[in-house]
Parts: sequence; C-alpha cells; structure tokens
Amino acid sequence: MMKTTTTWILVAAVLGFGLIGCGDKGTTTEGTAGTAGSTPAAGSGSKGGELTIDGSSTVYPLSQAIGEELRKTNSDLKLTVSESGTGGGFKKFIAKEIDIAGASRPIDEKELEGAKTAGVEFIELPIAYDGLTVVVNKENTWAKSLTVTELKAIWSPDSKILNWKDVRAGFPDQALKLYGAGTASGTFDYFTEAICGKKGAIRKDYQGSEDDNVTVQGVTGDKGAMGFFGYTYFLENKETLNAVEIDNGAGPVAPNEETIIAGKYAPLARPLFIYVNKASAERKEIQDYVKFFLSEQGVAILKEEKYVALPAKAYELANKRFEDRKTGSVFGGKSAVGEKIEDLLAKEG
Repeated sequence: MMKTTTTWILVAAVLGFGLIGCGDKGTTTEGTAGTAGSTPAAGSGSKGGELTIDGSSTVYPLSQAIGEELRKTNSDLKLTVSESGTGGGFKKFIAKEIDIAGASRPIDEKELEGAKTAGVEFIELPIAYDGLTVVVNKENTWAKSLTVTELKAIWSPDSKILNWKDVRAGFPDQALKLYGAGTASGTFDYFTEAICGKKGAIRKDYQGSEDDNVTVQGVTGDKGAMGFFGYTYFLENKETLNAVEIDNGAGPVAPNEETIIAGKYAPLARPLFIYVNKASAERKEIQDYVKFFLSEQGVAILKEEKYVALPAKAYELANKRFEDRKTGSVFGGKSAVGEKIEDLLAKEG
C-alpha cells in the first residue's frame, strides 16, 4: 500500500518556503505569440503584448478562461493557449517557445536539468487542487469502489486482467476496456506512479490520449470501460459517467471538494501548477496575467470552471512568490506522490 498524499501540506510547503504538462490543440487570439524570455518591447507597460501558454490538458481550460477574461481589459493582447500535455508543455518551456507552462505534476528531474542547461529560470506557482478521477460507464453498477491494490492489478504492465470477473469475486462476466491519459500528460505520470508504483508503468493495451474527450467518449460508449482524468473533466461529464470511490486502506472515498482539500482522497489528490519563465515575468502582460490568475477575481473564475481552490492565504503567498521572483521547485525533480511535510522541510534545511 502506498503512502497517503497530503495535498494540502504539499501546497503549503511549496508556497511557504524559498525554492531552488492532450492532442496538441490550442486557441490563438489576435495573432501568434512571441518567444518566452524575449526582451520586453518598448512601451510594454501599455496594453497589448504577447502571451503564450501550453502544457497540461487539466490546467488548459483554466488558463484559457483566465486569458480570455484578461482580454476584456486588454483587447490588443495576442494570446495563445495550447494543450500538448504537461511533458509537452515543459519541452516547449525549456526551449523558450512559451512564457507559461501549465502542469498537473511538479517538474521532474530530467526537465530540471534541461532547464538549467538551457538557462531557463522559472517561478513555480501552485494554483489549485485536483483529484485524479477513475471513471466507469453509467451502466456499470458493480464497481462503485475499488481498492488501490485492485487498480494496480488492473493497470500494471504485467496485468492479465481482461474481464471484470477477474477483478473481484462477484463482479460480472464483462469485458474490460481501458482508456486514459497519453504519455505526454502529467496525469499519466501521476496516475502510473500513484497506482502502479512507477512513473510510466502501465499495460500496453490501454487506449491513451492527451485529449481527455477521447477517454470520455470511450468510457461512455462501452459498458465495461474504465478511464481516468482530472476531477474537473468528471464534473463536466458526471451525467454520463460514474466516479469510482478509491479505497487506500481506510475505506472507500469519493472525489469531491472536501475530500480532495483534506487529502483524504488518496493517493490521487494532487496540486496543479503554472510555471512562469522568469525572463518573461519582466513583461507587463505576463505580470498582469499572473496577478489576475491569483486574484480574488481569478479564483472566482477558477471556481466557475469547477476547479478546487486553494485557501485564500495560499494565493497571497503565491503572489508574494511571484513578486519576489523566487525561482525553482520545492520538489527538486521528485514526485509529489506520498511526500510528507517533514521530508520537504528536510530538503529545505
């Protein structure tokens, strides 16, 4: 059994101390965006400017909503928001192709090294909570809850389970079809590590996609199907999908705002992030975007988009971190799964 993920502690730790990314689709408004880290243009304190964002499909709807709201007061802003997955977003971020990367996991060790080599300094900002949600077809009346052990048996690379009857005694003779996040997704990384015990460890016969709608369509169209994606996507599709309660040893727990904030929805509760190129942060349009994202109005939009907000104090601390241009990641390239506050404190020490 894996250690419980105390998401609220992780977010507090990330915000409280000085610290060292589905199909690739996007929305471009008023032209194409510029290169991250470029020198601020003359008159950058006025309206206009360019802003490029890519990364996590889980963070994408929020990044887009915040950007569009900001354009109501800056109609000349050239905004590009894309979703190539957390991993895909970090590749572009390190290559200085984008200003901001959305991520559903912390930056990993290889990406940290790549950023260092490329001379990319970044500001890590937790922005919301998420509960990675396991979903089944509405006609699935038997799998109301599953243990982490059962999920591992289903999803592990060496799994031979092809039928629900092989998951648990009493389950029906129903073929099992699996859908989920693609390999460029932070959701894929987090799920495989939390459930299978190793990042990237998963059976080869599941259908993966960086577009969460593919998972939605696959599971809704097959009585025996199962999939996984972020909590916000489940809320958008709760009329056609069932969320499976997760038993991590303390009884079944459903994903909801209360259980995710309290860290009870383990091991699938997690923080979401944006990573801001420090050089880009000197541009007025980047400053406006980040400050709006972390403002009360930005948090209100976050809630409207069905994300689970951090405590108000967390956004105050995040604003301070951005204003101070504190760079690096508290995770040091390691996973967020199973971390404890004393471990994070030891790293900082």
